[in-house]
Amino acid sequence: MPANPTPTRRYPCEKCPLQGLEAFREFTADELEFVSHFKTGELVAEAGTTIFAEGSHNSHLYTVLSGWGFRFKMLENGRRQILNFALAGDMIGLQGSLLGEMQHSVEALSDMLLCVFERTRLPELYRRFPSLAFDVTWLCSKEEQILDEHLLSVGQRSAQARAAYLLLFIFSRAEMRGLTQGKSLTMPLTQQHVADTLGLSLVHTNRVLNRLSRGRIISWQNRRLQIVNRKRLVEIAGWEPQHRTERPYI
Repeated sequence: MPANPTPTRRYPCEKCPLQGLEAFREFTADELEFVSHFKTGELVAEAGTTIFAEGSHNSHLYTVLSGWGFRFKMLENGRRQILNFALAGDMIGLQGSLLGEMQHSVEALSDMLLCVFERTRLPELYRRFPSLAFDVTWLCSKEEQILDEHLLSVGQRSAQARAAYLLLFIFSRAEMRGLTQGKSLTMPLTQQHVADTLGLSLVHTNRVLNRLSRGRIISWQNRRLQIVNRKRLVEIAGWEPQHRTERPYI
């Protein structure tokens, strides 16, 4: 069942842990005051919780404060396509706010802490703070860019290139949020999540990842990913993460 927000507030916006990360831009004093009132509480979602269900209506928006989630769609035959992963600073639920209902589902991949915002106050954000409105537009555009790259990968890259691209993509996003330790990243993904993202069978995915591991390009054991040879992984993927730039969040 979809999760319900709790009225707790462990982190006031003035002490948001995301503000200490170089990846995110700082708020102005007026923006911070507005966002502080825009936020109504926090939601604790345990791993496996459905935060949004496809076709549902929800009165809230969320920003990921910590933890991992993923967006996905299900077919009638039970097959799942993972669209993207949500990490700290990502906003979820905006689609339902603008289109009336969610066109995909969102599930907590690990325990998550989410900032809760009232959807009805979104027009006020657009009226009073053009800078924050631009930030929301930026987040939407970034999501579109990511989906473009995912579609290209599923449609045109080889199975090995798809896997290399996805691991680089996930690692680079985690790296910007300070979640990596050198060349290593502890992440809650399983090979099934990778298969459902790449559009491959679990058996094929296992073979591809084993090939990358045998080639000493990556190491993935007990949910700890290590990029052993990043240059070679970039060559296989035909894709290199963009240079780090400050990104907005709400």
